[in-house]
Amino acid sequence: MTIKLLGIAGSMRSNSYSFKALELALKTANSNYNAEINLFDLRKNKLPIYEPNQDQSKIQTAELESLQLAKTLVKWSDAIILTSPDYHGSMSGVIKNFLDFFWKEFSGKTFGYICASHEKGLTVMEQMRTAVRQCYGWSMPYGISTSSEDFDQEGNLTNSKTLSRIHMLSRDIVFYGKAIREQYILDTTNKVKESYSYLTMGKD
Repeated sequence: MTIKLLGIAGSMRSNSYSFKALELALKTANSNYNAEINLFDLRKNKLPIYEPNQDQSKIQTAELESLQLAKTLVKWSDAIILTSPDYHGSMSGVIKNFLDFFWKEFSGKTFGYICASHEKGLTVMEQMRTAVRQCYGWSMPYGISTSSEDFDQEGNLTNSKTLSRIHMLSRDIVFYGKAIREQYILDTTNKVKESYSYLTMGKD
């Protein structure tokens, strides 16, 4: 199984540090561990505000196309990396809005987290982790925090510790994400067969 890894860029900044870290994580997963990768940028692909029972005919064409693309990519993925800036100790509005559109699509998928923050972004990543857990997704037990201090004036990531952690995330989400996804597919494929075997157990 070749794992399909999706990155969700959750910043509206044109020169986002979390976006740069995400790009590196995806490229590393692809070049070093043969993952298939895709990136969905919420800055370029604006989604409508989530409304339950929303009438799609009232959604602007560009937003509807972005939403359809997001749904296609989420279903395509086996594992997902979420990124967000730290806004008052919480995730960005666009990443929360993105999460609101999905729940069952996250089941059996492993999530990694990157946050741009000068204060480690722990509460931000924990909130994303909580949302994913409610949807029966799995989470890496650590996240990546980055900030402007990790980059040079040309926008290159130069902090060796942050680089090492990004490489670790790329490796771990490929290997653990693959194992979890394969088992999830096996379990859900066999669910009907197992249910039938319980019902017929002991019968001639």
